[in-house]
Formats: sequence, C-alpha cells, structure tokens
Amino acid sequence: VAACVSGPVARDEVTISIIGTNDVHGALVANDQVGGLVSVSAYVDALRQARAADGGAVLLIDAGDMWQGTLESNLGEGAAVVEAYNAMGVTAAAIGNHEFDFGPEGRHAIPVEPGEDPRGNLKRRASEAQFPLLTANLIDSSTGAPVDWDNVQPSVIVEAAGIKVGIVGVMTANALTTTIAANVGGLEIAPLADTITTAARQLRDDGAVLVVVAAHAGGKCTDFSDHQDLSSCNMSAEVMRLANALEPGLVDYIIGGHNHNPIAHIANDIPITSNYANTYSFGRVDFQVDLDQQSVVSRQVFAPQQTAPGTRDEYEGFPLVPNPDVESVAKLATALAEALKQEKLGVTLTGPFKLMPDIESAIGNLMTRAMLDSFDADIAVHNVFGGIRAGLPAGELTYGAVFEMFPFDNIVTVHEVSGRDLRGVIARQAGASRLPGLSGMRVFVSCNDAQMTIEMRLDDGRVISDDDRIRVVANDFLALGGDDILTSAIPEGGFELRYDMPLTRDALVDWFRAGPDTIRPEDFRTHSAPKWNLPDGQPANCQY
Repeated sequence: VAACVSGPVARDEVTISIIGTNDVHGALVANDQVGGLVSVSAYVDALRQARAADGGAVLLIDAGDMWQGTLESNLGEGAAVVEAYNAMGVTAAAIGNHEFDFGPEGRHAIPVEPGEDPRGNLKRRASEAQFPLLTANLIDSSTGAPVDWDNVQPSVIVEAAGIKVGIVGVMTANALTTTIAANVGGLEIAPLADTITTAARQLRDDGAVLVVVAAHAGGKCTDFSDHQDLSSCNMSAEVMRLANALEPGLVDYIIGGHNHNPIAHIANDIPITSNYANTYSFGRVDFQVDLDQQSVVSRQVFAPQQTAPGTRDEYEGFPLVPNPDVESVAKLATALAEALKQEKLGVTLTGPFKLMPDIESAIGNLMTRAMLDSFDADIAVHNVFGGIRAGLPAGELTYGAVFEMFPFDNIVTVHEVSGRDLRGVIARQAGASRLPGLSGMRVFVSCNDAQMTIEMRLDDGRVISDDDRIRVVANDFLALGGDDILTSAIPEGGFELRYDMPLTRDALVDWFRAGPDTIRPEDFRTHSAPKWNLPDGQPANCQY
C-alpha cells in the first residue's frame, strides 16, 4: 500500500548546477564557431529541465564584459544583451572593464557636455537588469567604499533548492587601465583576494552553504583531461594567483574571465572555469549538497561546454530548444543591424587577415597603416593585442566585418611628442609581453652591460633624436593612458582631446573605401623587416 502513495519524495541531497559565462561581448546570434546567447539559452533550459526532474536547481552567473562587441548589441549600447539575460534568468553578473566603454547615456562615448555622467550607460543597463550586478572591489574614491549605484552591489545571497548560495563579484586589478580612462575617474580597484575574503566570510556568517566568486580576472589552461592536473595552466595568471591566495574552504567556485581563455580546473581545492569570448563555450560545476547537514558532499567540474551550431541535439537528456524570448530579442537586434553589416566598402581582400598573437601580423600592420595614411602624422601606434577583436575574412569587405574587427567607439587622436618622450615609451614597452603595433617607424633595441640603447628610425630613413617633435596618431583610449602604452609621454594635465575627430572605426572604413580595389595580406606582413627589433633573451635588468 505504501508503494502506491503519491506525494513528494524525501530528499537527502540535491544537485546545484552552476553555469558560468564570461566575456559574451554582445554575442546574441550564432556563427560557424559560437552559438550566441540564443544557443546558450537552449543549454540552460535543458539543464533546468534536468534539475527540475531531480529536485535540484540551476544558477546562471556571468563574470563580466557582457554587452560591448557586436553591432547587434552596440547599436543599443548593450540593451539587447540585458534583455536577453533577463529572459534567460541570469542569477547575477560581475561588472567587467568593458562595461564602462559606452560612457554617458546617449551618443557620446566619454563625457563631453556639462553634467554628463561617465557611468551613465552602465547605470542605465544596471537599472534594466532583473538580476544584480556585482562588484565588491570597485571603490568610490570619495567614500573609500564600494560604489553605490542602483542594482549594483558587492555580493548577494540567493536560495536554490533549499540551499543558500552567496555570490560575490570582483574585477581585474588592471580594469581601470583597460577601458576608457575618462569613464572611470574617481574609481579605484581594491585587492581581489582581500576583498573576496571579507565578503565570503560575511556570506558564510549569513548562512551561505556555497560561495561563488564571479571574477572578471583570467588565466589559461590547455588540457582538460584531468581537472586536478594544473601542468597545462599558467599558474602566474591572475585568477590562479587569486585562488591560491584564498583560505582553503572559504570559496567553492570561481568563474573567471577577461583573458578570453578556457579553464576547467581545481586550484587550491577551488574549481575554476573560464571560457573563450563570445559564447564559444560555457563553464559548469555541479555541487551535490546534503540538505540536512547543509554541506557540500561532492562536486563535478565539466570541461568547457561548446555551443557551436550542430555540436549537440540534446543536453542532459532534453532537446536543445532556444528560449523563444531570447530568440525574439536576437532577431530584433539582428534586423536593426543587418543592413549596416552588409554594406560593401568597395574592396576585395585576396586572403584572410587573421587575428593572431604576432606583432608583425598583417592585421596589426593594416590597422596602424590605415591610421597613418589617414592623418597628418609621422607614426601610428595601436594596441594591436586587445585593440583588434577579429580578423577580416577574404572576399568583398563589408562594414560588419570592420565593425567586428574594431567594435570600440574610440575617437582618433593626434599628438606631438618629443623624441625623448617617444624613446621613453619604447623603453617601457620593450619588456612588455604585448607590444603595441607601429607604423611609420622601426625601433632597434640593444642591451650592453644592462644598459638599454634605443634607435628609432622613420620610414624615410631619418633617425629620431631626442629634440625632434614627432606627431603620433593613436586613439583616446591610448591617449588617456589605456594599456599603459603612452603613459610616460602624457604631459601633466593630459593630452588635449579634440571631439571633432572621427571615430577610429569610421576612419578605417573611409580608408578602405578610398583605397585600391584589392588588398593582399602578404603585403602587410613585416617579418622580413620587423618594426620591433629586440635582442634575444633580453636580460631582466636591462635598464633605459
């Protein structure tokens, strides 16, 4: 008789599945490699069905850089991504450095007119979100406390299947130098580990059984066959250093981001996941939790879950069906962007300009050459690592392809600097891991008895002396100290910015339209005559 009684089944344990996303960068729709938020929504809903069947729950947590990066998103300054996140039921999201990129509400990317709030767009998106934006270590310099904005808070506790889960958000230590400086004045970044330690202890005191960190900070691993094996991981990367700095048992899961590289490993007994950008994959960790003891019994770390179209037909035994509300958001955003994306620029690329980590690459040299050709300057400087987001495909070039290559709303800047100051820039960058791209100039660095010697030679053969005045074309991100490239040459009071200058992307488009009918990538590679000539094995103590 007892076997025939219907009703709730007694549960000793529940499964809490936590999906971690990062660096979505406005990817609403699919392409050949990524599924976009439409595809991700299908995975999330399928997993929710699986957990509903066994009495568990799913949390969807994002580690920042949500809405900057595609024409579909940027036309509405991120509104479509927030709407899609609302439809997907995002639990919480950390603020990343690129959340500041749109600046004030409206058309200006940085404050130009009196009264414009440099964080106006971010605050507007936060007010539209049906989930909290988290940033515990973003400090208001005037108060010394975390920023106090509507729907922006350091941490949150949510309940899932009878389990309290605490979530704290933090951003990378270099967040304020990897966005537009004009939009982050009056802000500071507190140390990540100390901030998380304080917040996590409070969350535990408030009853959190699980503590999750959404950290817009990254690293990289390459082998996912054994989550305990860290030999393929860069252990000096920020998120790994963070994990190792935390008290064991304080944090249950770190969702990383920022560096656009995958991780699905356990460091200092803390699962860490991170993914390539633009929804290439998502992270997942399942926690088995004892309801009576309110404690974690076991956990399972999943390798990065790829989202490319055709990867799977079902997930966790349920068919992959995109969330119709997310589809609707994506379709509307796509329709608004499509005509502009397909606009032809009148030039054919004979081969692809591939995005690669190579300072002498065709794509980096094309970028700097276009800027130099377009303005009255002696040299062009660009942060080709990070400041170029995609390669250009072979064939007829479209506006959409150029937008994907450079989605940022940076204005062009032209400034005159002394040869001495320029030499200081080169000296500072000579030891950097991500050299800036150059056009109009080659540099030759040598080191004798720990003394650095630098020769800078313009394309016409002239050697730049300390007293020369050199006109440099860049953009406002660099002119305001972005990526710490031009910092040493910035005068007291800063470079003067002209807001009548065009957007860098528009200058690129005009350069393509005015150029030849065909462009060959091989004509832009400079390995035979490199722009950067550095000594092999430059000693760490080589000083300028």
